[in-house]
Amino acid sequence: MIDDVLKPEERAVFALRSLFSSHGFLPFKMSRFEEYELYARNKDFLVSDSVITFTDTDGKLMALKPDVTLSIIKNARFAPGEKQKLFYNENVYRVSAKTHQFTEIMQSGVECIGNLNDSDKAGMLELALSALGLLGGSFVLSVSHMGLISAAIEEASSLDGFKAVALDCLSGKNLHELAGLCNEFGVEEEKSRLLFTLAGLHGEPEDVLGKLESLPLSAEAKAAAKELAELASMLKGAKGFEKLRFDFSIASDMKYYNGIVFSGFLEGVPEPVLSGGQYDRLLRRMGKKGSALGFAVYLDTLELQSTAEEGKDDGAMLNVALPKGRLGEKIYDMFEKAGYGCPEIRENSRKLIFENSEAGVRYFWVKPSDVAIYVERGAADVGVAGKDILLEYSPDVFELADLKKGKCRMCVAAPKDFVDDGEKTLRAATKFVNIAKKYYSSTGRDIDIIKLNGSIEIAPILGLSDVIVDIVETGTTLKENDLEVKTEILPISARLIANKTSFKFKTEAIETLCDRLEESLEWRVES
Repeated sequence: MIDDVLKPEERAVFALRSLFSSHGFLPFKMSRFEEYELYARNKDFLVSDSVITFTDTDGKLMALKPDVTLSIIKNARFAPGEKQKLFYNENVYRVSAKTHQFTEIMQSGVECIGNLNDSDKAGMLELALSALGLLGGSFVLSVSHMGLISAAIEEASSLDGFKAVALDCLSGKNLHELAGLCNEFGVEEEKSRLLFTLAGLHGEPEDVLGKLESLPLSAEAKAAAKELAELASMLKGAKGFEKLRFDFSIASDMKYYNGIVFSGFLEGVPEPVLSGGQYDRLLRRMGKKGSALGFAVYLDTLELQSTAEEGKDDGAMLNVALPKGRLGEKIYDMFEKAGYGCPEIRENSRKLIFENSEAGVRYFWVKPSDVAIYVERGAADVGVAGKDILLEYSPDVFELADLKKGKCRMCVAAPKDFVDDGEKTLRAATKFVNIAKKYYSSTGRDIDIIKLNGSIEIAPILGLSDVIVDIVETGTTLKENDLEVKTEILPISARLIANKTSFKFKTEAIETLCDRLEESLEWRVES
């Protein structure tokens, strides 16, 4: 009777509490507040740099806690050779990736700290499988190892500029940009190939481990692979083992995570519902010895599960978001030639959704700048978006292929006689605010961003700005307005993107689509 009136996340709280207690974890309760210094010292560990602060009555700068793990590590007490097993149900306060506003997030999680062994690690993964099983619906637990990932990246290049971008490419399954990065930094072919293979490597533990054995791994990477193999062996026979996958797109900050890392996905929920890993480096940074391992279940995501169930398709169809306009028509031509045609899409009608059940595809046209939103939030499994959109809004999606369509350049342009002497703040008009900020930040230039939504070229003509940051295709519009390109920031083209959860449950369909599209392209990386 009580279950009938409880929300899914409220039912989950009780079920998880019982599960964690039955595995010997003790409850941990903390204050909503912590001294801000704790988060300032460890900001790289936080999901977001934004923290809500206030001054306490004694003058100390305090914060509404954006993270539970840091508070637990700070207060953990265990003797040498012992371990502490704790579980919690707490709210944290973070900037939402969807709304970009502060939000209250309910979490249930566990932390195991101290003298840990392989049995503890296997037990934590088994507990994560059990937690996902309690949430209802089909699930997948994807596991990776930061020791293996960091070793492969370090072998390729020890430069920080390389490592950060390489990690992003791995987590986004972005092989085409990884290839360009390795070429830029002069990475040896064998080491580049290893990174390409890891970026595309995922599947059942036995299959992935078999492929790892044939790779040229360093001693550190081999040790990590051996640990994965031992954990898989220990977990065989565990309830939910068939839902376990090894996937090296599961990657976290190399400064803190040193061992296994993992994420849990529920079918129909567009983002991970569980996340965890081993973070010994954070423990040492906070002056404590031993190991630390834990995970959190994001209870607010369960609200998305009921919404997903209401609008759920039969699971066999690939939902594809295409950008309206000339680019979208060119992209559809590619899909059609690849065997994913839908005849009615060429009919003159006002329909918004078109499908071909035989080809297993459903299309809908959306504004180009909205494609990434539809994919990130799971309304579309895959879509095609310009690299400019992906850089400007940073959606959490897989970037699977460069489709080589809609080629253009992101540039700085200005009147032909303009010279930036560096003596005053540079005024830059653009609709790509984040791209402009990142570019000028990398040059150390002080700028004043003027956000505009159209007719960017007129801004310097009327004296509103000194320069513009905009997309340039042919350069005709610039010439007609006595402007010229001063700097090319980066090339732009259309990219095939995928929702991360959809990829877990529609892997074969999405990879087949990607392969067929890439068959028509001149460039391709074989993984």
